[in-house]
Amino acid sequence: MLICHCNIITEREIEQTIVGLLDQDPWQLIVPAKVYHAMMKRGRCCGCFPNVVETIIRVTEEYHARSETGATDVVSHLDRVRALRDQFGRKLNERRSTSHRAA
Repeated sequence: MLICHCNIITEREIEQTIVGLLDQDPWQLIVPAKVYHAMMKRGRCCGCFPNVVETIIRVTEEYHARSETGATDVVSHLDRVRALRDQFGRKLNERRSTSHRAA
């Protein structure tokens, strides 16, 4: 699926980049700008960033579920990330209505 129309980036490319970053350091903070920097791209309109955040969370959960780390650490961390996203991230989304988002 095409995530970023400005740079023509697919979901698979983003997932592979996230896994590559997690292979370097499984507990690093991954944000959309870090993913784009690793892909040598830049966010142009940044309308895809909410979808990239959802992909980061999903891929990180799957990555840590496959690894040998304790599941309680992963769940508590991701719950805090989701709570912050709900608290701060969903009010205004680049001043776009939800009908203009892909997800």
